[in-house]
Amino acid sequence: MEAGFDGIEIHGANGYLIDQFMKNEVNDRTDKYGGSLENRCRFTLEIVEAIVDEVGADRVGIRLSPYTNYMESGDSNPEALGLYMVNSLNKFGISYCHMFEPRMATPHGLRPMRNAFKGTFIIAEGYDREEGNKAIADGYADLVAYGRLFLANPDLPRRFDLDAPLNKYNGDTFCTSDPITGYTDYPFLSSDI
Repeated sequence: MEAGFDGIEIHGANGYLIDQFMKNEVNDRTDKYGGSLENRCRFTLEIVEAIVDEVGADRVGIRLSPYTNYMESGDSNPEALGLYMVNSLNKFGISYCHMFEPRMATPHGLRPMRNAFKGTFIIAEGYDREEGNKAIADGYADLVAYGRLFLANPDLPRRFDLDAPLNKYNGDTFCTSDPITGYTDYPFLSSDI
């Protein structure tokens, strides 16, 4: 906050450490952080509480991915995990929950979580302009996050507004050490469009 940031998004998704604590296919702990759903989610909720206490609930969000199995971090009951987490997060009154949804495997599987969460609900993963607008219109989410499309289209809002063609992203350039190729070299729309 001293650096001037507006808030903090806790990354509790995609197989990273926090996600590993929550998922029963990777968490084999036998202490108070393992076993039951409540115990597996304890670490995440302790992090949320500590950050909320430090900066305020209105400046805290979290990214979760109950349905994903990155880095062997899967869960046998992702819906129960997601519901437990959003209901627990409601007690803190955090600003938003940003859910990663692998739509290929579980189309619209986040609906119960969306219905339960009291704050702003953000969804992400593979949405295009039309699907994103439909998700908002249907009340499936409050916001849609665009990662890959934004990376490949630095003027994505303008392109969406004009319904202009999109640059295709190049997944081979993701997570490389080159700071330009695949990150800052995608073209903007022509100014005469």
